[in-house]
Amino acid sequence: MQLPVLNEPAAKSGCAASSCGSSDDQLNHLSDEIRAKVQNHPCYSEDAHHYFARMHVAVAPACNIQCHYCNRKYDCANESRPGVVSELLTPNQAVKKTMAVAANIPQMTVLGIAGPGDPLANPERTFETFRRLSEEAPDIKLCVSTNGLALPDAVEELSKHNIDHVTITINCVDPKVGAKIYPWIFWKNKRIKGEKAAKILIEQQQKGLEMLVAKGILVKVNSVLIPGINDKHLAEVSRIVKAKGAFLHNVMPLIAEAEHGTFFGVMGQRGPSAGELQDLQDECAGDMNMMRHCRQCRADAVGMLGEDRGGEFTLDKIEDMEIDYQAAMEKRKVIHQAIENEMNSKRAAKVDVKAEKADTRPALLAVATSGQGVINMHFGHAKEFLIYEASPNGVRFISHRKVDQYCEGDTSCGDGESVLARTIRTLEGCEAVLCSKIGFEPWDMLEKAGITPNGEHAMEAIEEAVMLVYNEMAVAGKLDDALQRATA
Repeated sequence: MQLPVLNEPAAKSGCAASSCGSSDDQLNHLSDEIRAKVQNHPCYSEDAHHYFARMHVAVAPACNIQCHYCNRKYDCANESRPGVVSELLTPNQAVKKTMAVAANIPQMTVLGIAGPGDPLANPERTFETFRRLSEEAPDIKLCVSTNGLALPDAVEELSKHNIDHVTITINCVDPKVGAKIYPWIFWKNKRIKGEKAAKILIEQQQKGLEMLVAKGILVKVNSVLIPGINDKHLAEVSRIVKAKGAFLHNVMPLIAEAEHGTFFGVMGQRGPSAGELQDLQDECAGDMNMMRHCRQCRADAVGMLGEDRGGEFTLDKIEDMEIDYQAAMEKRKVIHQAIENEMNSKRAAKVDVKAEKADTRPALLAVATSGQGVINMHFGHAKEFLIYEASPNGVRFISHRKVDQYCEGDTSCGDGESVLARTIRTLEGCEAVLCSKIGFEPWDMLEKAGITPNGEHAMEAIEEAVMLVYNEMAVAGKLDDALQRATA
């Protein structure tokens, strides 16, 4: 079974807005059945992530492989990366927390189990959680993320529950590459190392992928980009998983800070630059639909992508909550319909703003937004910026870049010079920043760094505003040179 693709391959220098700019167009190419599965899933639809929330429950502590980029931590509220949790939950606690979140954050549509170990290495805890939720909260989509080692044996059980989406982390299809990423796997009661271990893992991943696709389950493949190890190999990974029916490919940057205590971090393995990540994603996009809005979430994340409201739903806080979930489902249904109506209305009102000059180079522009697909965030309040590429062929979303919040208050900023300097370094390679408001100090520092601040498009649709600013830059002659885009 070969699932349909989201969009056609795009030229590296900038793709047509109709093919890779907005996910409105992407959804139009899907069957009604698949569109229903992804249109309100914030991970499978770039459009949906502006409107819908997700949550992860940490019920799976054990793992059956070791990755050089992973260090599972508990009780760590200040890190945002996979494998980190503050509370390990029992299935009963996970169900109660899920229903509490769904009642209080009605735009939450997806519940995932992604760790802190591997869900399928903890089958009893994982499937008890899924079984309960499929019965008690049937309006919530259920997802699982796995390394794939135990996947083939679990596919039948996964298909029995309300699970339409599975993510497999596939970093290689060559055991020689895999041996540099995975020091060991635990397979049939034995610890196996080296290329033999990588070969078993790869075979299980590919077998599981094929079995899921045969069941009609949508598969997203995650790959961690590790410079010097699999960066030249991931295009082949993308080609193979697409051929086997994967729906989406998410190439993520290695998180390799030494303070996280991973093998790669301690050994000084660097992560990719923003430019390296974009180049690899663009190379893979010729063969595979790319996810570019991933936030590499914690294993207990709650809320919209890019935010974490987990602190509002700790065990002590949900213990006393009385949840009438039948009433909550009715409320959720009304709110979901209102969101869909708003999305449809914006699609219908969308203005197709085109480039005014056909011979200008692409440019990267950063956007401050809190969601809904509009520019609605003060520069100093942003914790991340969305990066878009504008070109004569249209506008496409590239990535997000996390920053520390510059302003702590609504009207005044404290001593934020060092934070501001780091933010500007993070925005390297961008030529403009679009936000709802911006203060004099960051405005001045951005201009000195060669980045044009722009607060003139508050509450406007992101892609339309990006193209309007791009056209202004073109008319001003800022895009006439033959320079390639800067890389961070």
